[in-house]
Amino acid sequence: MKLPKKKQRYTYADYCAWSDRERWELIDGVPSAMFPAPPPVHQRVSSRLYRPLANFLDDKPHCEVFYAPLDVRLNALGDDDDDVFQPDLVIICDQAKIDDKGCNGAPDMVIEILSSSTARRDKLLKFNKYQRAGVREYWIVDIDSRTVQTHILENGRYFTTSYGEADKIAVHALEGCEINLSEVFIDRRIYR
Repeated sequence: MKLPKKKQRYTYADYCAWSDRERWELIDGVPSAMFPAPPPVHQRVSSRLYRPLANFLDDKPHCEVFYAPLDVRLNALGDDDDDVFQPDLVIICDQAKIDDKGCNGAPDMVIEILSSSTARRDKLLKFNKYQRAGVREYWIVDIDSRTVQTHILENGRYFTTSYGEADKIAVHALEGCEINLSEVFIDRRIYR
């Protein structure tokens, strides 16, 4: 996609004017293309995380889980509306943050599944943005190592714990919810 006239920084208003046939994110007003499409293994892991979260929330109307693409505007209410992310999975418990364009403000939980093209961005840039914005819980899923790093926000800082494929993880943003990683990383053959 050819961006409109070259600028130092773009805003959400600029972003909305771009073609919806291509996926982009904005980090500090700098566009970042979301390509190529994730491989099937990424989709398998995403769906195996989505299902237990959605099932847990079935009878809890105050929270919803969404999968990509959904625009998350971390600073939607501020003067610099120049951060737009499309996390793999997101949980939002404040219905006032959801509108017809996505999520306005920090969701309660974000899950990013690493790929070679997004790993640095997910581990550094988004980590810092999510922490600063007040995302209560941020998971980074590494398909290759079959691990999950959870980042739980306490007093404005993330505290990190790593889990392996045989572990169960309590979802702090959803009291009583637990994800069994052996059901997420089911069969080694699908990862080849």
